[in-house]
Amino acid sequence: MPEVVESPAVDKSEARIRRMFGEISPRYDFLNHFLSGGTDWYWRWRTVRMAAPEGSAPILDVCTGTGDLALAYWKKGQGRIPVVGADFTGEMLVIAEQKSQLQQQAAVDGALLEFVQADTQLLPFPDAQFQIVSVAFGLRNVTNTARGLKEMIRVCQPGGRVVVLEFSLPSNRLLRGLYTWYFRNVLPKIGQLLARNSHQAYNYLPDSVSEFPYGERLAALMRECGLRSVSFTPLTFGIATLYIGEK
Repeated sequence: MPEVVESPAVDKSEARIRRMFGEISPRYDFLNHFLSGGTDWYWRWRTVRMAAPEGSAPILDVCTGTGDLALAYWKKGQGRIPVVGADFTGEMLVIAEQKSQLQQQAAVDGALLEFVQADTQLLPFPDAQFQIVSVAFGLRNVTNTARGLKEMIRVCQPGGRVVVLEFSLPSNRLLRGLYTWYFRNVLPKIGQLLARNSHQAYNYLPDSVSEFPYGERLAALMRECGLRSVSFTPLTFGIATLYIGEK
């Protein structure tokens, strides 16, 4: 099976990604909501409904960041399905833990919502453990995309689903041009002004999105890595796309 050869134009080394997201972690949630106009909430809302939990088996969210999709799945399961969020940036997980504690304090006899520090390319879980393995806006940051997908598939139960929510580009040429201009000229300036980090995270964002496969190309890679019945749904004119594949 062919491996994805990542372009050298964007530095996606583990050390750089960890430092970059560690630096922006205090402003990460605010900037996500501000720069997307709150659309990121809608995208997660669609995700947990289009790939809804079934039964009581646990769910894993990788590259979880500050835990928003893990929390969305935990709420969708009404606190009765165990959810694990995994990320290799400790500063992000501190914020995720704070959010989860607030949610779990409000729940009575709720299932466990926990966060662990782990690299998506080498997950510390046994085979076939989770009914859903999800990732939101993090797969393109994994150094080797195919290796990350294969790990997600490995820990997913047979018949379970691998769910990928990721940025993409609009199919409409005019809209794609306007969006790309905003993405490259406006968003990085606002992001850097507010985040003030030394690793240029909001210049990295448009570069990583423009080089990452989307639509049928990413769906084909998911099939090559071992998933079947892979579907994808563009969201908000194609600014984001939701992919669902079955193990």
